[in-house]
Amino acid sequence: MFTPQGPTLRELAVQALSSTMRGYDLLAPKFDRTPYRTPVRVLDAVERTVRPLGPFARGLDVCCGTGAGVGVLRRLCGERVTGVDFSAGMLAVAQAGRGPTPVPGDGPAVDWVRADARALPFAPVFDLALSLGAFGHFLPRERPGLFGQVHASLRPGGRFVFPVGAPPAVGSRAYWSLFGFDAAMRLRNALWHPRFVMYYRTFPLPAVVDDLVRTGFEVRLLPMEDLGRRPDGSPRARLVVATRR
Repeated sequence: MFTPQGPTLRELAVQALSSTMRGYDLLAPKFDRTPYRTPVRVLDAVERTVRPLGPFARGLDVCCGTGAGVGVLRRLCGERVTGVDFSAGMLAVAQAGRGPTPVPGDGPAVDWVRADARALPFAPVFDLALSLGAFGHFLPRERPGLFGQVHASLRPGGRFVFPVGAPPAVGSRAYWSLFGFDAAMRLRNALWHPRFVMYYRTFPLPAVVDDLVRTGFEVRLLPMEDLGRRPDGSPRARLVVATRR
């Protein structure tokens, strides 16, 4: 499926009928050969947009998966980087260095921590926290708690950053594709347990900004110019920059 080296249709079916954690444990060895990994052009755009906000000493990749964000943080942070994820399988791939983005050998040291992002085991020691492509695994009611955990892991003045793509036009093929995926996932979770939580339409930017502000962040949005603009002139993606007060 996707590439000759990627997961088969049967493997994807088994993953989809597993819990979120077990599903990612199963998918981990082939995850980076699927479209689910963060594209390199997005990683590069995040890095270029964040760099002027530094310097940064310690970085945290929240829901790090196979380590794509850790690679970005190692190029942005001068002291130490930590990747945290709840999937042992994804962490094993990351720790083995088989993730999608090579990192410089002389960059800051990396720690890998297995933990749920809703219960992060960190003191407020990080200058920069990053998350890529993970928020669909959290229900809207879980967002304030998740953001609170990141807030508590940052030093005062530390920044929490993540990219958000512009929503597809209502009625477009992309719109109906995401609508159909979420509907199918809701039906699956209503009929089958354990649940696999993955939704594309539960992270609207205005509500997300409101949750961040209520958590204690100051929020601004930066256009990610490397990813271009839509025909109406609006950016195709923005970087949310949430600063701990």
